[in-house]
Amino acid sequence: MKVPVFTTTGSKDGELELPLVFSTPIRNELIHKAYVHLESHSFQRQGRYPNAGMDVVAESNSPPTGHHQARVARMAGGGGGRQGQAGGVAMTRKGRQAHPPTSERIIHKMLNKKENRLALCSALAATTSSTLVKLRGHKVDKIESFPVVVSDQIESVVKSKDLVKVLDALHLSQDVDRLRSRLKGRSGKPLLRGRKTKVGKSVLFVVKDSKNLSKASHSLLGVDVVSAKSLSVLDLAPGATPVRLTVFSKGAIEEISKIKSPHLEILVANK
Repeated sequence: MKVPVFTTTGSKDGELELPLVFSTPIRNELIHKAYVHLESHSFQRQGRYPNAGMDVVAESNSPPTGHHQARVARMAGGGGGRQGQAGGVAMTRKGRQAHPPTSERIIHKMLNKKENRLALCSALAATTSSTLVKLRGHKVDKIESFPVVVSDQIESVVKSKDLVKVLDALHLSQDVDRLRSRLKGRSGKPLLRGRKTKVGKSVLFVVKDSKNLSKASHSLLGVDVVSAKSLSVLDLAPGATPVRLTVFSKGAIEEISKIKSPHLEILVANK
């Protein structure tokens, strides 16, 4: 499968034969499983204070019958406050949890290496499908071929204004502008916890060296940059929904062609 290679100004610079990885059968269930398992690696363990809800002076009636009230432990003391209220047990107001989460619980989901590699190959193959890219909501009206491949000049872009010109030349700015209308202020807990706005995902640049380009993309909504060596299903299919609008550099394609899978040639042959 051949795709055209574009320069940073939008002009064609020959064609490139995509490696075998891009012919892998697309398996949505495998991509979803890999995403769920890999996402668990970033979770933070949760626990509870062992004496939460139990730092109270409460005793049950002794003997516990004949008082015309429940036998649950009640607060000691006098003078108002919580005196006489039930406490110290799970079923009461401000009581402890019955089975609180513990930090010892294993929340890290393991994933087979070959399964992870095959899911990555499947996600890469999905970038060649214009139907899947459109189903995700990307605006790709003027883009003729997928995936978009750019010359290695893209890796020398340092400033955001230069990257904006590249996006305009490649007809990708329409997808970045799509996110501006979706920005809405959030109230309540998200606002208090520093999540004032929720930004969607736009163009993903996959390059060989992301040092310069990542600096230029910081101020652009939804634009991310990742190196080919650290590429993951988390980057290609956010929310486990394939697939994201992706732009590859020629150097990144060469790195991706080094991905080896023992079953890859068999799968492509039987496709």
